Amino acid sequence: MKAVWKGTVIAESEDTVVVEGNHYFPESAMKREHFRDSTHHTTCGWKGVASYYDVVVGDDVNKDAAWYYPTPMEAAANIKGRVAFWKGVEVR
Repeated sequence: MKAVWKGTVIAESEDTVVVEGNHYFPESAMKREHFRDSTHHTTCGWKGVASYYDVVVGDDVNKDAAWYYPTPMEAAANIKGRVAFWKGVEVR
């Protein structure tokens, strides 16, 4: 699987976990130069508190386009150490 934004592969792995239709990539699959920390957080009733990254390609920024659960709840333990995408990031 590849996560692509603005024609650039920002993550790639054969090992993704699908939860609620979203592919969660291992952190090691991220091309770190395309990510910067965001201060945004959301809460899911069964996964826990999500943290976000902005996705950056050249001068373009896709704010809060990647998310992860630093300390997921037990029911979502399988996505610990993984990141998922939205906001126009194509996963294929």
